[in-house]
Amino acid sequence: MSLAGRGVLVTRPRELAQGLAKRVEDAGGRAIVFPAIEIEPLPHCGPVGRYDAVVFVSPSAVHQGSRWLGAGTKTLAVGAGTAADLAKRGVKNVLYPTAGADSEALLELSELARVSGQHILIVRGQGGRSLLGDTLAARGARVEYAECYRRVRPRSDAAPLLAAWAAGELHAVTLNSGEALHNLLELVGDEGRHRLLDTPLFVPHARVAAQAAGAGAREVVVAGAGDDEMIERLVAYFSDDRERSRS
Repeated sequence: MSLAGRGVLVTRPRELAQGLAKRVEDAGGRAIVFPAIEIEPLPHCGPVGRYDAVVFVSPSAVHQGSRWLGAGTKTLAVGAGTAADLAKRGVKNVLYPTAGADSEALLELSELARVSGQHILIVRGQGGRSLLGDTLAARGARVEYAECYRRVRPRSDAAPLLAAWAAGELHAVTLNSGEALHNLLELVGDEGRHRLLDTPLFVPHARVAAQAAGAGAREVVVAGAGDDEMIERLVAYFSDDRERSRS
């Protein structure tokens, strides 16, 4: 596996970016960390009690919602990355979808098929998607939310990023959400917009890919939500690129 000579932009919140950045560096690439989202904790974010199930919808939900670890007879995660963060904090037997990493995939789990009468807590950020909670409620569950953080656009100077593009040092952008893309477009301004949309964007699933395509991205690659999946797809993409340049 090699990303030699490739600069990869990592746009995750700074506290979540280091794992992927290290994998990029370990593969021989250059990781450029430029968060497109900041996480702000919310001080009053919901009740604490006992639940039939607690669902964590993101790594940020795990980091900011630690007070709910162990608060349910079942713990569920939206994907493998969130499940890994829960495991690091000592939570065992986390249930999560192995195919996909979003609400749609989570709702396919058999453990959430029959939830009538169950009390379920969803730990998430402020203003998160309603699909998961609405669907569980329609299946008969009593749903509560613990909104323990909010996502905000950083106030960052994009000049070093624009300089890296101008110098030909930035070859791929990793994005976890449509919100991150929107923020990044705002941060780089008119000067950087065409450079960003002309750079291959690597995203976790098709929903974000559709948002990126709608924003005018020239090339979008669905890589998967986990760090390992992202690195594998990056390496495969640039290996294919090298083969094309030789032919």
